[in-house]
Amino acid sequence: MNTTLKLEELAMLVLGVFVFTQLDFAWWWFLVLFFTPDFGMQGYLLGNKIGALIYNLFHHKGLAVVLWLLGFYFHNEVFQLIGVILFSHAAFDRILGYGLKYEKGFKFTHLGEIGN
Repeated sequence: MNTTLKLEELAMLVLGVFVFTQLDFAWWWFLVLFFTPDFGMQGYLLGNKIGALIYNLFHHKGLAVVLWLLGFYFHNEVFQLIGVILFSHAAFDRILGYGLKYEKGFKFTHLGEIGN
């Protein structure tokens, strides 16, 4: 099952890259912005509860899709870019086993405990 989930996330990452190619941005934007959602880890400086909330906002694929759809609806490519970066990055993190966080601590995710 783990392999199936990783393949599903890989498909979503490929989808994100494809959607990015439909935008009018140079490729280097994707490369430069790809890891920016990890700045959400800074929330853990304020404790586990705030850290989990902020991290999850920066790694929630549903929010990413909503932002992309808003950008599409309003013809705003910046919102589409934000959405596709968040979506692609979240899929990449899931491939590596980093899921949405529980308030218990950074290593406790919906995919299981990191490091086990």
